[in-house]
Amino acid sequence: MIRKHSITLHGHRTSLSLEDAFWAELKAIAEARDLSVAALIAEIDDAREPDSNLSSALRIYVLNWLKTR
Repeated sequence: MIRKHSITLHGHRTSLSLEDAFWAELKAIAEARDLSVAALIAEIDDAREPDSNLSSALRIYVLNWLKTR
């Protein structure tokens, strides 16, 4: 199921849509890296291409993380 999540990035509120499985993995990755979920998302946001979608960038990050483990 896709859910909307509201977060603050660089002092601005935004929302993103993400499947529960990806959200759970983001939380696990953040914990493994000793980061908050917000800090991890901000890091991914900073690294993505300007014209790309944040939700897609999060999914790609999770996929790449899992592939390298």
